[in-house]
Amino acid sequence: MSFQKEKGLVKEFYEDLQLATNDKLSDVMGRFCAPNLLWRGFHPFGQISGVHDVAENFWGPLRNSLKRMQRRQDIFFAGCNSLTDEREVWVVSMGHLMGLFDHSWLGIRPTGKMAFLRYCEFNKVQDGKIVETAMYFDIPHLMVQAGQNPFPPQTAAHLVQPGPLTHDGILGTDQPAEEGEQTLALINAMISDLGQWKSGLTLSEELSRTWHDDMIWWGPEGIGATYTIERYGKQHAGPFRAAFAERSKTKHVCRLAEGHYGGFFGWPNFTAVPTGGFMGMPATQTPGEFRVIDIYRRAGDKLAENWIFIDLLHFWKQQGVDILERTTGIGSAQV
Repeated sequence: MSFQKEKGLVKEFYEDLQLATNDKLSDVMGRFCAPNLLWRGFHPFGQISGVHDVAENFWGPLRNSLKRMQRRQDIFFAGCNSLTDEREVWVVSMGHLMGLFDHSWLGIRPTGKMAFLRYCEFNKVQDGKIVETAMYFDIPHLMVQAGQNPFPPQTAAHLVQPGPLTHDGILGTDQPAEEGEQTLALINAMISDLGQWKSGLTLSEELSRTWHDDMIWWGPEGIGATYTIERYGKQHAGPFRAAFAERSKTKHVCRLAEGHYGGFFGWPNFTAVPTGGFMGMPATQTPGEFRVIDIYRRAGDKLAENWIFIDLLHFWKQQGVDILERTTGIGSAQV
């Protein structure tokens, strides 16, 4: 099955968006997106309907802040949503939006220096138009670059995160169907293990079923990146499981794979109740949503790398803490 037509549309959209002046953003989006585009973004943006509002509320202000912005893409693939019976094609792009941080964005102080906004974007293409977008981005990561650290010290590492070790994440040609099927099957097996938390195995034994021992988990700011099953268990998975109870079943909007790459997103993916300390903050006993994108690279019969985007600003706001307002002095309603 070929996805070149859908990939070509998204690629052309990115190119025209890059070249457009801010007053032409709505026009560009109108050429490539359905008028009633459904756009999902991390807090404080949430869900936006219509190309004009997306251009005015997200792209325009961001481009005004990150001058001469480049889309530095590390992963690009497409596939059919495995969660629907119909042929529903999504195109996935992941990397950084890089520019000169010359003007404030969301109250974050400009630095006049290069800045990188981690992003991952899922675009649903139907009848020659982008009809849905999930645009997830790591705002706290940008805040740290600007010297406004919103969280206590994290358990893993802060990095401007690289793309795949294999440097083969841009899938410009069709991939063998069986490779994508193998990747998707492995992701599904991992989700099944992850969703239990009570498999009867140790955490290391559970992870070893679907992960290479030298796995890399490229986590969001506030948690960080970690390397090897042992350190991932100590620096994220173990503390996370100890901090939460009543984890709901996993629910995704889209889950797909092509070649050795795959991923998913939800709105939300799951809910859980903080019953222990997490990220240096006390338990609240209040259920919270986790809006997440996960992107995976498979190597052989195991997962090797995982890039994760979690809307921690949204999660903590549900717990009664507006991290963005607390750090920048600007409330969400003013953004």
